[in-house]
Amino acid sequence: MINEKFRLFAQKISLIAGRPLTFLLAVVVIISWGFSGSFFNYSDTWQLVINTSTTIITFLMVFIIQNTQNRDARSIQLKLDELIRSTKSARNSLLYLENLEDDEIDRLSEEFQKIYQKEMRRRGRVKNGSF
Repeated sequence: MINEKFRLFAQKISLIAGRPLTFLLAVVVIISWGFSGSFFNYSDTWQLVINTSTTIITFLMVFIIQNTQNRDARSIQLKLDELIRSTKSARNSLLYLENLEDDEIDRLSEEFQKIYQKEMRRRGRVKNGSF
């Protein structure tokens, strides 16, 4: 129950945070804070307000963004797994590829790079290097 509530909260906050209007509001707050400096004689407290506020917001947003990125990555991975599973000519060994060790993923990457280069040569477009 708490996971579902956090998911909905994180999703809503990430949608709001990603809007241009939210960015504009943040810019207005920063500009207002900057102009208010002369009123507060550019005191340590005046500086502490913006430093503390931005630190707290950044700290909390890290968890919100990570949550939404994790969900998106898992959803995309499941969709790709379904495509691989449903395609007859696909290698089902590539399902759950994200669980392989780094050296095995590197080996597969090199294999796909060779396939790509072979296809480019076949088309007459020779490319060297990575994807």
